[in-house]
This record gives sequence, structure tokens and C-alpha cells, in this order.
Amino acid sequence: MLKVKDLVVSYGGIEALKGVDIEVKKGEIVTLVGANGAGKSTLLRAVVGLVKSKNGSIFYEGQEILGQKSQNIVTKGITLVPEGRRVFPNLTVLENIKLGAYFRKDTKKIEEDIQWVYSLFPRLKERSWQLAGTLSGGEQQMLAVGRALMSNPKLLMMDEPSLGLAPLIVKDIFNIIKEIREKGVTILLIEQNANVALKIADRGYVLETGKITIKGSGKSLLQNEDIKKAYLGESVAK
Repeated sequence: MLKVKDLVVSYGGIEALKGVDIEVKKGEIVTLVGANGAGKSTLLRAVVGLVKSKNGSIFYEGQEILGQKSQNIVTKGITLVPEGRRVFPNLTVLENIKLGAYFRKDTKKIEEDIQWVYSLFPRLKERSWQLAGTLSGGEQQMLAVGRALMSNPKLLMMDEPSLGLAPLIVKDIFNIIKEIREKGVTILLIEQNANVALKIADRGYVLETGKITIKGSGKSLLQNEDIKKAYLGESVAK
């Protein structure tokens, strides 16, 4: 579904991505693991056209999308849930959700998808007329995911969905990620909580200082001693 080949992205002469290759197949959950500053967010932003690439190719369903406008990429079926949620604080929950369907014209299906989002996140339905800025961090994350789903994506990219959330909320978010995949949505996930992410991932990549250093199945990466030491912590390794 998505193939990134030899992608190079520079900021002010410094290469954030140094020839990255990744592949995401239809129906998969793929996770990118790496420290802060490794280039993970830059990779997702390059896929949706938010940053310019110096070199490389990005193929989506066999078509080169590198250099296309972000709105065109969204209409092709790729959506990004950005780090930090980025909800519109002065709009209601429902207004935020509807904004996710901005480029769609299928009114009846939009209403069905709103109900689907509410079924995934019942708390959003309870707070549909509440201003988004008054929601808790976990509720704002739910809203950011729900809004992204309203664009009817084939590929949903998520940047640190568990950041700053309580463990119980993190568990809920990851259960919902699995449920979204069961509905036929392919997922590319960035997550600092490597233990949780790799447990649900079909495959994963480790990104270090702009380069892919390790790749494999989620299970094999969980068992990799180097990854245990670097990203999973001593207690998980034991």
C-alpha cells in the first residue's frame, strides 16, 4: 500500500532522514520505534506532504505522491493524527468531528461514520456539544482519532497517540487501534511506548538518527536484546 524509498529530508542543511526505506502492506499495523529526534515525525509529515523531501520516492497504491499537495493526499485516503492532538479548542466535539469530513460529499455516509466514531468513543457522544478545549487529554486524543477517521482513510498514520496519557487510557486507545484495523483501515504508528506498540504491530522498524537500523515482525523486535535495552527498559527485559 505504502512504499517509501531512499527518502531524504533536510532541515537547514541537517539531514533528518538519511535514505529511509519502509513498506506498509494493506491491512497491517506497522510501528516506528525510536528516540526523540530520530526522524519519526518527519517521516509521517513527509508522507502527507507537510515537509519537502530532498530525495527519494513515496508510492501509495502504486502511485508516486511525493510533491503532491496535502489536501490531494488526504483525498486519496491517507490521514495523519498529529502529535499533541491539535483539536480546535473553541469548537464543540461534534464540530471537530465534522471537520474531519471536510473534503467529503457523501452526506449519508458521513452521518453513519459519526455514529461509528461515537461507538468507538462513547465519551465523545456524551460530550458532543462540549468545547474541545475543555476535554481531558485522553478525551482530546480520542477526538483527534475520531476526527481523522471522518476523512474515511485507507491508511491512518498516528504520531504518539499515548503521549501524556494515563495507563488505563493508553490501554483503551490501543484496543481501539486494533478495532479500527479490523474495520479494514491500515495503520502506521509512531509510539514512544515501544512495548505496547510492538505487541499489536504486525511489523516494526527502528529509526535511529534518520536511518532504519532494525526491522522485523513486532514479536521478533520485542525479543531483540538491543531493543529491550534501548526502548523497553530493564524491567521489561527481565
